[in-house]
Amino acid sequence: MFNAYYFRTYITLVETGSFTRTAQRLEMTQPGVSQHIRKLETYLGKPLLERQGRRFILTEAGRRAYDYALKLFAEHEQFRHGLDDDSLDSGECRIASPGSVGLMFYPYILGQQQMRPNLTVNYSFAFNHEIITDLINGRYDIGIVTEAVKHPELSCEVWLKEPLCLVVPADFAGSTLSDLMGIGFINYYDGINHATMLLKENYPDAFRSMAHFRHQGFTNEVSMVLDAVARGLGFTVVSRLVLETSPWQRQVKELNLANGVDEVLYLVHRRGATLPKRYEKLLSGFREQRGHEKVYDKTPN
Repeated sequence: MFNAYYFRTYITLVETGSFTRTAQRLEMTQPGVSQHIRKLETYLGKPLLERQGRRFILTEAGRRAYDYALKLFAEHEQFRHGLDDDSLDSGECRIASPGSVGLMFYPYILGQQQMRPNLTVNYSFAFNHEIITDLINGRYDIGIVTEAVKHPELSCEVWLKEPLCLVVPADFAGSTLSDLMGIGFINYYDGINHATMLLKENYPDAFRSMAHFRHQGFTNEVSMVLDAVARGLGFTVVSRLVLETSPWQRQVKELNLANGVDEVLYLVHRRGATLPKRYEKLLSGFREQRGHEKVYDKTPN
């Protein structure tokens, strides 16, 4: 029969290299230690030790059993900490967002994990509709989306607002809508919506529709769209999150506009669910890093 105590005894024996010290550390008798090891060997059907007088070395099965035992107890501790919803520094978080958000939010989370070793984060990059479906099916606890969601099973609230940036090649010298139409538009998921909002606000008399622009291409990976701009193939409109994380920042520039427009990011989770406090620490910490207040604005749902 499987017995975790036998594995614990075995780990201690390997680490101390002594039956006597193992018995002392675990407050057992030495015969009790020997009995645990024999029963573990019987359970596994393999000898774990090659005894050489008072010393021993591990067999191949013994080395594998030791590695397994370490993993077993590490996962046990992670599971135990994960049950504590009040813990800020341990447990599992399951989050999904579009790539435009994840480009900066995911590296922030990785930094938090480095400081909090008992925190585990499973992060997925996905489109809005995929996130909603997976939230309903229980794959994620939290989704971050770029459109407000109205669904009877989900709660939606404003989480963050990030400025939209009109990005052009570094050597672009124009400023008018005609100048932009001359170089064409690089599209991506949400690209047309973002460009429409920003251009309509800043060129109200001249702008009609993105259909009047020459479309120079499309990519479903927002992190790559500025590569096309850097090569002089056109302009685009992206969140500042994308611009600040782009490796092509020196090859492009943001066109100064009179009127700013924000991309609104929404936090979505299952209605009525009580989220562990570790989520609040991650979400609020990132908001503070971006210079936003912590209070969420409720959105009808």
